[in-house]
Amino acid sequence: MDGNHAGVPAGVPLDELIACRQCDALYRTMLPEEGTRAVCQRCHSVLISPRRDAFLRVVAFAVTVVVLMAGAVFFPFLGVNVAGFSNSASVVDTALTFLDGGWMAGLSVFVVAFIIMIPALRALLVIYTVVPLISGRAPLRGAHKAFRWAEDLRPWSMAEIFIIGCAVALVKVADLARVEFGPAFFMFGALVIVTVLLDGSMDRWSIWKALDRTS
Repeated sequence: MDGNHAGVPAGVPLDELIACRQCDALYRTMLPEEGTRAVCQRCHSVLISPRRDAFLRVVAFAVTVVVLMAGAVFFPFLGVNVAGFSNSASVVDTALTFLDGGWMAGLSVFVVAFIIMIPALRALLVIYTVVPLISGRAPLRGAHKAFRWAEDLRPWSMAEIFIIGCAVALVKVADLARVEFGPAFFMFGALVIVTVLLDGSMDRWSIWKALDRTS
């Protein structure tokens, strides 16, 4: 179900408008029937997609992100075997190797922040926001601000960039040593997939409306 065209009449209340996140086209909101979608006529991005048990699905994906991130941080990520000598390291071990490198110590902070802390924090904020909405209860204190932070942090969650960088690096390392994938490597791969599913299943308009309706 398509949303109304961007030619919105003047004087329409702001809470009745929705802007496309991709092209900024403005529409007057009209809740589609369950199982259908409101789609931007300009770029075809999904604007509103109400689904049965949508909030429960979002929470399930967010909890999975937290669990996978916890395992990916502490389990071995990669192991390298060269001439009979082997070594393995977790993501945290890799980040901490830069602490003794002078100005390179800042790289450790960025690795931990963008690869670990921000994705996990964003998932926790989503859980904090959406869990009460599943049963129709009033949102927790500061839920509006928590969900806004979760959305603001979205561009800075770079676990998938980390995996792509590792894949490129492994192409070069594989010619020099035998590389063994640890449990954390597969957890990070699953984490990227679950994060995509989380973002794809999250109907942000419905969450904002539920927050306003139950507050």
